[in-house]
Amino acid sequence: MTSTSNPVSEDVASTDVEGDVPATKSTAATDPPDSVGRIERVVGRELRTVSRTRTFVVLGAALAAVLVGTAWVGGGVRAGFVPTVVDLLTPLELLVPIVAVAFGYRAILGDRRRGELDVLDTYPIDPRELVLGVYVGRAVGLLVTIVVPLVLVGGAVFVGREEPFGRYASHAATDSPVLFARFVVLTALFALSILAVALAISALVSGTRSALALSVVALVVLLVGLDLALVYGFANGYLGDSSLIHALAVSPLSAYRGLVFESAVVTAPGTGPRTASPVASLLGLAIWTGVSLAVATWAIKR
Repeated sequence: MTSTSNPVSEDVASTDVEGDVPATKSTAATDPPDSVGRIERVVGRELRTVSRTRTFVVLGAALAAVLVGTAWVGGGVRAGFVPTVVDLLTPLELLVPIVAVAFGYRAILGDRRRGELDVLDTYPIDPRELVLGVYVGRAVGLLVTIVVPLVLVGGAVFVGREEPFGRYASHAATDSPVLFARFVVLTALFALSILAVALAISALVSGTRSALALSVVALVVLLVGLDLALVYGFANGYLGDSSLIHALAVSPLSAYRGLVFESAVVTAPGTGPRTASPVASLLGLAIWTGVSLAVATWAIKR
C-alpha cells in the first residue's frame, strides 16, 4: 500500500488558482523540482509508507527470529562465521524472495487503483523517475528488514564463537568476519533483484488478486522453475560442466547461491570445486534488476 499524497503536488499547491505566488512564500519555493528532486519526493513518500505499514515491521521481526534461531539451533553461533553462512543460506533462499515480493508487489498497483498514476500525468514527472523513486524507497525498507537481522546474527557469532577472535589473523582463510560481510552484501543484492521483479509485477497487473497470483507464479519460477530447467538441461546433455557454471546466472536464486559458495564458503578453506562464475552471476542479478525496472516503466507508459 502507498500513501495518497502526490510526490510533486506540494510544489504545485504553493500557488493559487490563477498562478499567483502567495506573499508568504518566495518564488523559488514554487519552482517545480528537477529530476533528482522529483525522485527524492517519491522516495520520501515510499519511506513514510514503509515505516507506517505494520506488515513490514512484523516481517522484519519474524525474519530476525528465524535467522537468529536457525543460527543458534544449528550451532553456527558457536562454530563460526562460515558455518553460520551455511546454516542460513537455505532459509534465506526461501525467505528473501517472499519478503522482497511482499515489499513490492502492490507498490505501483496501489497508485493505479487510486487513480494516482492518472493524476501524475498532469505533473512533470517521468515514469522512469516514478519507478526509480518507488524502487529506491522500497529498497531502503527491504534492506533494513533483511540486513539488520543478519547483522544481529553476525554480532552473536562474534561474541559466542568458541575460537578466540585473536586467531582470525592467522586463520583468515578459514573463518573471518569478512566472509560473513560478503554474505550479507550478496544477500542484499539478491533481495534487490527480486524487489525489481515484484515492482514489474505491480506495474503490469490491474488488481490485487492478479498481483498476488502473478507474484506466486513468479516465486515458483524463481525458486523452483529456473533451477529445474538448469537441472534438466544438464541431465540431458544440453549443458556441459563448463557451460553450467555460467548458465547458473540465468536464475537469480542459482546466481545468489553460487556467489555465496564462491565468495564466502568454498574460498574459506581455499579448496573445493568451482561452483559458479562470480562475474556471470553478478551480471545475471544486474540484468534481472535492470530489465524488471524497464518493464515496470514500460507498463506505466502504456
